[in-house]
Amino acid sequence: MFNLIGISADFDPVHKGHEKLIKEARKLADKEDKKVVVYLNKGFSANHGPFFVDFNARREMALALGVDDVKSFEGLHHRLVLSYSVPIRLKQMIDDGVTDYMTSASISLDEIKSKAQKFIDEGNFVGMPKHYTNRNEIRWYAINEFLGSKLNYHIVKEFDKSKYSGRLIRQSIIDNEMTITEEVKKLLPETSVEILQKEIDEKRTPGQRNWPEIYKRMNTYSRGNLEKIAYLNGNTINEIIKRRVYRDPESIWAVFRRSNYGPVMTRLAVSAIEMEVSKKEVMDLMKHYESEGVIPDNQKVQRVIDRAWYVASSSLDSREANDKFRSENINVNAPLTLEAGLNLTKFETKITREGINTDLYVDKNGKVSVQFKSEGKKIKTNLRLPAVEVTYLRYIMDSHFIPVSGCIKKAKKGFKVKVVIG
Repeated sequence: MFNLIGISADFDPVHKGHEKLIKEARKLADKEDKKVVVYLNKGFSANHGPFFVDFNARREMALALGVDDVKSFEGLHHRLVLSYSVPIRLKQMIDDGVTDYMTSASISLDEIKSKAQKFIDEGNFVGMPKHYTNRNEIRWYAINEFLGSKLNYHIVKEFDKSKYSGRLIRQSIIDNEMTITEEVKKLLPETSVEILQKEIDEKRTPGQRNWPEIYKRMNTYSRGNLEKIAYLNGNTINEIIKRRVYRDPESIWAVFRRSNYGPVMTRLAVSAIEMEVSKKEVMDLMKHYESEGVIPDNQKVQRVIDRAWYVASSSLDSREANDKFRSENINVNAPLTLEAGLNLTKFETKITREGINTDLYVDKNGKVSVQFKSEGKKIKTNLRLPAVEVTYLRYIMDSHFIPVSGCIKKAKKGFKVKVVIG
C-alpha cells in the first residue's frame, strides 16, 4: 500500500488535540486521494514507561475519529533512546508506503528546519537541547532529512499544551480515584470518553510496571549481573547496591536521582531492568539497523567505541576531546581486546583455570574488577591495566549499551583476563 499520510504517537489517551491532528490529516488525504495511518507505540511509551491505556483501546479511539488504519511500533522504547528509535520508526513508515508525515507543534516548520540543520550537518541526533521547544518534532524532521527527505513534513498548530496534555489528563483521572471528571471530559472526544470509561470499568487501566521483578533484580543481582543490563553504569550500580533494600517505587526513583539520571533516562533504565534488557541485546539491535542504513554514522556502535578510545588517549580535557572527535570526524583504531593483569592470592592462582568466563564490574571504590567462579569458589579482584586502557574501559562500561566480557588466559606468570569489547 502506498500514498499514506502517517501520524506517529502514543495517544495515551486520544484527546481533542489529537483529534485536530487527525482531522487535518483527513483533509489532506481526501484532497490527494491518500489514506491516513496512525502508528501507535506499543508495549512502552516513547517516554519509556508503561501505558495508561492499553494499545487496543488507543487503537479503537483513533479508528473512531476516522483514520483508515492503525499500525504499531513495538519492542523499541524499553531498548532504545529516541535518537535511535526515531530513525527505525521513520524507516518502517517509509517502507510501508507513507509519503507524508503529519505532526503538531507550537513553532513553525521554518523554525523546525532552522533548529534541525545543525544536527543534519553533523549527522548526529543525540543530545537535542532540553530548552528547544518541540525538540521531538525537530528530531523527526532532522532524521527525515538524514534518510533522504523521504516524507513530506506537515505541521498542525499545537493545541494549548497546558490543557491538552496526556500527562495532565492521566494524572487528573488517577487523582480522582479513576474518575473522568467533567473538566477532563471537555478535553476528550466523546468516543474517547466512552472507550476510556469501559477500560476503567474493566480495570485494564492504568497499566502498571512489574514492580516485584524490578525489586527482585535490584535487591539481589550482583554488580557483574547488573553491569550486563543496558543503561546502568558503574556509579549507578554501586548506588543500587548501597541503597538496598527496595520495596517501593519512590526508593527506586531516588537511587537514580542520586546517580544524576534525569526522568527520561530513569524510566528507560527501570524499563531495561524490568524487561532484563542486556547491553548486548541493544548493541545487536543497533547493528542490525546499521546494516540497513538507518543509523547515522556518528551514532554507530563502532563510532561510540572509537570515541571512547580517542577521549581516553587524548591529552585534551575529556569534553574538549569529545567535541573535537565529533566535529572533525576523526578516525581511530580502537582496540577491541585488552589483556589485564590480576591480583590473585596463591590459593586463587592455584585453583584458577584458563578459559573461565569472567564478569566485569566497577567496585565500590571505582576500580574496574572481575569476578568468576573456579572449583566452587567465587573470586573477585581488581584488574591491572595502563591508565589509558583503564579510562577507555570505564568509558565503554559507562556507555549504556556496549557490553564487555572477559575470559581467563594463561600468562607467563599466573593468569590474565582477556577483555573483549562489544
